[in-house]
Formats: sequence, structure tokens, C-alpha cells
Amino acid sequence: MASINKAILIGNLGADPELRYTSSGSAVANFNIATTEKWKDKDGQMQERTEWHRIILWSRQAEIAKEYLHKGSSVYIEGRIQNRSYDDKDGVKRYISEIVGQRMQFLGGRGGGAQSDSGPSEPPPAPPGNLEDGDDDLPF
Repeated sequence: MASINKAILIGNLGADPELRYTSSGSAVANFNIATTEKWKDKDGQMQERTEWHRIILWSRQAEIAKEYLHKGSSVYIEGRIQNRSYDDKDGVKRYISEIVGQRMQFLGGRGGGAQSDSGPSEPPPAPPGNLEDGDDDLPF
């Protein structure tokens, strides 16, 4: 039986994307986006919860994100959930969940309406360049 690992998020960036390059020259960008859920509790009071999601983009898509996305930008991200561990500066093992982006669409602001997609194209047209997602190995 086949399995599916897909996340779809619409949120706002908490800071500008960070762009780095691997030793082999592949671009990788990471940033966090916030999604907010609102509801009324049993007493009719509005409640709100914000979740932060770490996003990883590769290759040309990473460079486009660095150029057009900024703190506060709204963005649509489709990708796969990836869990990994690392040792922090004190040698303590930490665990992290990330979304490895496969499709990104800007939702307003400077890059409004532009799309970068490693899958089938949909309007509006994608920026020029090859936007396939890159290596699975993270350089950090």
C-alpha cells in the first residue's frame, strides 16, 4: 500500500529567510512561518493558538524565497514532513520537525501572486528557472 507524507500551510514569516549553500553549491533556505487557529471556547470567549513551522527550500526555489519573502510575508507552502535530530552546542540531542517545501506561492506583498512549483504548473505562471527540490541532506 502506498503512503502519503504531505503538509499544506498558509502562514506568515517570522523573519527573513536565511540562505546558505552546501559544499556542492546547492542553495538551501530556511525560515519559520506562523499559522494561527481561532475558536470560541465553551464560555463564548475567543481563543487563539499560534503554531510555528520550520520550512526548508532547496535550489532555485530557495534563492527565490530569499529574494521575495520577508518578515511578515504571507506564503502558501506544500511539502513533506521531515523529522531529524541533532546535537546542540552543549552536546544535548535535540529533535526537530520540518517541512521540506516542494511548492511555494507568495500571497501578497512584494512577491504577490508569484509561484514556484516543482510539480505541475498552475496559474499564475512560475518564475523562470528549474525549481525542483534538492538533496535530502541538510547542511546544518
